[in-house]
Amino acid sequence: MSQPERPGPEVSAATQLQVSSDRIEALLTASEAAGPLAAERAEELVRVVVDLYGAGLERLLDVLHEAGRLDDVAVGALADDPLVSGLLLVHGLHPRDLSTRVARALDSVRPYLGSHGGDVELVGITESGVVRLRLTGSCDGCSSSAATLELAVEGAVRDAAPEVTDIEVLASASASASGVIPIASLRVRTSAEPATPSATWQILDRADELMEGRAEGRDVVGVAVAVCRIGSDLFAFRDRCPSCAAGLAGAALHRLAGGPIGAAVLKCPGCGLHFDVRRGGVGLDGSDGTDSSKPPQMLEPLPLLIRDGAVQVATPAAVGA
Repeated sequence: MSQPERPGPEVSAATQLQVSSDRIEALLTASEAAGPLAAERAEELVRVVVDLYGAGLERLLDVLHEAGRLDDVAVGALADDPLVSGLLLVHGLHPRDLSTRVARALDSVRPYLGSHGGDVELVGITESGVVRLRLTGSCDGCSSSAATLELAVEGAVRDAAPEVTDIEVLASASASASGVIPIASLRVRTSAEPATPSATWQILDRADELMEGRAEGRDVVGVAVAVCRIGSDLFAFRDRCPSCAAGLAGAALHRLAGGPIGAAVLKCPGCGLHFDVRRGGVGLDGSDGTDSSKPPQMLEPLPLLIRDGAVQVATPAAVGA
């Protein structure tokens, strides 16, 4: 019987942990085909091995502490390593408490939220493990943009604190007063729409080759993505114009006449509509490109973060390009 291929050294620790977890789950599922007794023994074997490594990790930390080597630098290095951190979480040995991990997760997504004119506030964490957040800033009244920001925040929190039982995003009073759709209302509207596939984080290949000043096309697990680099900032969208369905890859970024310095506008090569990259891809024309009284079209933004030194994009699972 051939052995399963192990992830190579180029695979990140977080990815390796996910691959191993998926493999274990697949083997446990396969063992059910051999009958209840085989499945029960397989599950017991996994529990015994997990308990053994958990005891070893706990003893390892004790040894380092007794030797005076478990200082703040060592604790920080262990907590920041994705693979080690994940294993410590599994066994309840993580050196950082829940609130600290959630706060650090929110800090990691603030640059992305800021690029869309938003921010996030940690309201509190209940005794039952429910994290309560409040998104602030403007989403330009667009449910797609607000949902994208929520996805980025919730994904970061769940990665850093998998023991969280739920995440509640509260409406911002200032957002309601400014005419922005409250997050609570957004959730009601979203739940009434047809269910969509959940999103998954994927590594963006050749991110270091992205050129500034134009939309670069990338295929991310079958999803066509247009990525824009503006200085050190990166923005990702589905590579599809909402008006004419043309691809945006290769289109140049520019500033409209009279526009603010630093503005980045993407012009669809198919229909000529303009989209503001920094504001989540909101359209700058009317719905038909001429009538400014009509609601503007909008690109579909995708969350983009830098994790473990790699650029990752959240794409809808099982959705074609």
